Amino acid sequence: MEIGEKLKNSRMNAGMTQEQIAEQINVSRQTISNWENGKSLPDVISLIKISDLYQISLDDLLKGDSKMMEKIEKDTDTVKSNQTMLKVGWAMFVISFVFSIWNNNGGNFAGDNPVLQFISAALPWVLLGLGVAFVGTANANNKKKD
Repeated sequence: MEIGEKLKNSRMNAGMTQEQIAEQINVSRQTISNWENGKSLPDVISLIKISDLYQISLDDLLKGDSKMMEKIEKDTDTVKSNQTMLKVGWAMFVISFVFSIWNNNGGNFAGDNPVLQFISAALPWVLLGLGVAFVGTANANNKKKD
């Protein structure tokens, strides 16, 4: 049985309307309807709230629905990816800051080589730009998900 059917059966067994469930878990009645009709799938947080509300285990709700399991796996991968992007972005900020201080205090690994001097001067700015891009993208992905 798919999760939509399980949600509808559980709601009816609890003697509740879609509107009542929607109020309890802070979503719209249309969202409940879409879940029950298989038009969309609930997120993990909503599943936990539903599990508590209907007093049914997550295991019972999720077993046998491969689409739901794929969605949970995809959501988990997205969260891990965003966390990695944030860490890399912040690391780039720190490294660019350290390079900037080092360059401003006379640190120079370039010697008289103009190419290495250019790289030494540009590196903090490149790292800063990449850091902004990584952190910005991760934050935008997190906001989209909410």
